[in-house]
Amino acid sequence: MGKKIMLLNASPRRHGNSDKIAQAFTAGAQQKGNEVTRFDAAFMDIGGCTACDRCWSKGEACVIEDDFKKLEPYYESSDVLLLVSPLYWGALPAQVKGAIDRLYAYGGSGGPKPLAIREAAFILIGELETGHIEYKPAVEAFRLMCDYLGWDNRGVIVQGGLGKADDVLNTDALRRVEEFGREI
Repeated sequence: MGKKIMLLNASPRRHGNSDKIAQAFTAGAQQKGNEVTRFDAAFMDIGGCTACDRCWSKGEACVIEDDFKKLEPYYESSDVLLLVSPLYWGALPAQVKGAIDRLYAYGGSGGPKPLAIREAAFILIGELETGHIEYKPAVEAFRLMCDYLGWDNRGVIVQGGLGKADDVLNTDALRRVEEFGREI
């Protein structure tokens, strides 16, 4: 039986490199019988955590009324989280931060409905060349998130040199990402 994979795409660009990366991963994962549910965070209305500490007070992870409610069932039922993101100023784009910061409700030990996710992977892309120091803070933030939530870090792929919408087509990244999807 395949895994349930929640794919969280952080890119605010439609049909860009992150989109193509997400499609390649999905193709590979589905070839192995996995179910992939994709969310494009940039096109959702998800605010940041306000640290109100009212988590679970209304029977749901967060009391804020926005599109995070659409993510909750998948955070609570998926086996794997895949985060696909471009690099913005050494970090993730603001459009996805709310979807990640609101995991505060689940904490390291969970809540009344704990996270089902036990594995996570990260694909980070950017204009800078692969290996550039500016990728390190985002990769470290992902590693710390996995540690805090007790997730098995299944791996990180960093692909640089992707400044224009179709630059990914001139690399081997789509092949590598599809293969990564088959390995999850």
